[in-house]
Amino acid sequence: MKLDAGLMGPLDSIAQTAAEMEALGYDGLLSAEIDHDPFFPLLLAAQHTERVDLTTGISVAFARNPMLLANIGWDLQAFSAGRFVLGLGSQIKPHITKRFSMPWSRPAARMQEMIEAIRAIWDCWETGEPLGFRGEFYRHTLMTPMFSPGPNPHGNPRIALAAVGPLMTRVAGRVADGFMAHAFQTADYLRDVTLPALTEGLTESGRGRSDIELSCPLFVVSGLNEAEMAARRAASKQQIAFYGSTPAYKGVLEHHGWGDAQPELNRLSKQGKWVEMADVIDDTMLDHFAIVGEPQELAGRIKARFGGLMDRVQFSVPTDHPEVWGPVAASIREI
Repeated sequence: MKLDAGLMGPLDSIAQTAAEMEALGYDGLLSAEIDHDPFFPLLLAAQHTERVDLTTGISVAFARNPMLLANIGWDLQAFSAGRFVLGLGSQIKPHITKRFSMPWSRPAARMQEMIEAIRAIWDCWETGEPLGFRGEFYRHTLMTPMFSPGPNPHGNPRIALAAVGPLMTRVAGRVADGFMAHAFQTADYLRDVTLPALTEGLTESGRGRSDIELSCPLFVVSGLNEAEMAARRAASKQQIAFYGSTPAYKGVLEHHGWGDAQPELNRLSKQGKWVEMADVIDDTMLDHFAIVGEPQELAGRIKARFGGLMDRVQFSVPTDHPEVWGPVAASIREI
């Protein structure tokens, strides 16, 4: 099992953070599209690291088009000497239409076509053959020599796809090199719902489990004393509640018999009661979604829950106690 870390913070801190994370032994760094661009940090990280994979985890696919993503992917792959992974996610309709002012329709079908279009563009640059991608959602039929970077010296980037529901998960199995499970998933949901859907997609494309890499970010609740544990417990409950308020994620709650929590969380979110939402998440729910334990217990608990399920997990080391968390990160990597 490989270990990844989130790469966050202002751009002027990224170079040092990335170098420190690589020195700690992490296998990869992920930059998320939350309140900043997800690609710029990876450019800086590529310049100041030598070994770690560099992944957008995730970039919002439908906020862009295949040509833009093909260009960005080509450049980061070349600059990082083959370490870039284009991690894509759909986001949900309100964000695509209201925040990004972009079209939304049949997200699973659109995502599959977007990935196929990106690869068609890369193939055009690789071979010099005419670009002729014609799909339902995207059409790319013009590429002149001036606008082609040519073959990538390090090969084309890997593409990873984030998914929660079965439809998008099957798309990952059909066309992606990696599957990025959402943090809002439990081990039971992964076994019972996610992996069977992924297997269906792999089978449809004539591939097997070894042809795709599975990764998952983790909620981790730990600390050196009760006060720290309580603070991280509250923060995790609030984050879980935020995800649970989204109707698209209701299936995860229903799988455990907690379906009634979703409309309540959604109601509170519409009232702007973001802090109060955490009260809906009880300790039983937290224990299913998060790894909870003292620092020395974390490695064993992660292995027990996700060993055999995931190829890599994301677990960031808090910076308030590096002398304690550094060895914990190293021990988790050794799993």
